Amino acid sequence: MRCIEIATFGPPEGLRLAQRPDPVAGPGEVLIAVRAAGVNRPDVIQRYGKYPPPPGASDIPGLEVAGTVRAVGPGVARWKPGDQVCALVSGGGYAELSVAPEVQCLPVPAGRSMVEAAAIPETYFTVWTNLFERGRLAAGEWVLVHGGTSGIGTTAVQLAAAFGARVGATAGSDEKCAACRALGAAEAWNYRTTDWAAAMRAATGGRGADVVLDIVGAEYLARNIDTLAIEGRLVQIAFLTSARAELDLSAVMRRRLWITGSTLRPRSPEEKGAIARQLEAHVWPLIADRRVGPVIDSVFPLAAAAEAHRRMEGSAHVGKIVLDVGA
Repeated sequence: MRCIEIATFGPPEGLRLAQRPDPVAGPGEVLIAVRAAGVNRPDVIQRYGKYPPPPGASDIPGLEVAGTVRAVGPGVARWKPGDQVCALVSGGGYAELSVAPEVQCLPVPAGRSMVEAAAIPETYFTVWTNLFERGRLAAGEWVLVHGGTSGIGTTAVQLAAAFGARVGATAGSDEKCAACRALGAAEAWNYRTTDWAAAMRAATGGRGADVVLDIVGAEYLARNIDTLAIEGRLVQIAFLTSARAELDLSAVMRRRLWITGSTLRPRSPEEKGAIARQLEAHVWPLIADRRVGPVIDSVFPLAAAAEAHRRMEGSAHVGKIVLDVGA
């Protein structure tokens, strides 16, 4: 099969089109003929050698795919050859064939293309488990979403609004802020020109956000804490700068704040399968009805994976970047 290897750690030029032996589905796994694969920030971090795949996972980058089931391994009950699926994988997405645990596969949502389906799993699994399970976001609450036009951000803004929350978002330009509002954000602030912490407090009448979903890290920690309402929840899911920061514990104690976070890739298939079942029950109907859905920024052929990574690192994109593996 054709695939993209990380030949050398570092710049995008280290990504190389290569040939690898076809993978084989093991017990509880399906083999997917990949039509499209999503590109995500963790792929870029892996390319730099700073985010190795979990033990047993493919070293080929790519955490989400969409395609047709080619074969199934022993014990697979739900899927059969010919089924169209999208799947969360722990690696191996940038390839013509990819193996995924049965429980991490979902049907391609009705009326959605393979490119759209490939842009769903990584961000929807991440946002669901962090915003709604760990962050306990409820209808009527305020949530602040940082990086509102990233893949995570566009997903979080749409899902939060669809489930009745009020959304404030940050983004790096006035045009991106307009995109956030078009996706359902009640407020959006250009973090380059606006004190978003003060703006969030003003928007909530001084109360603050019930939940903050953060991908920036240490640089934002103090302001995130200041932004939270009493009993507010800070959910940390990534960091673009440092992972280390000082924390004023007295503020946490006085306002009874919760600080949590998680990673998705190292979690077990059973844990990821539980998230998949929640998504299929609660979110898949919204995607089929086009109440929410992936925002596709750009599509590149598999051989142009390096260009896709340059697009991501340039941070001009709005939504998801996808590799068209069949092109």
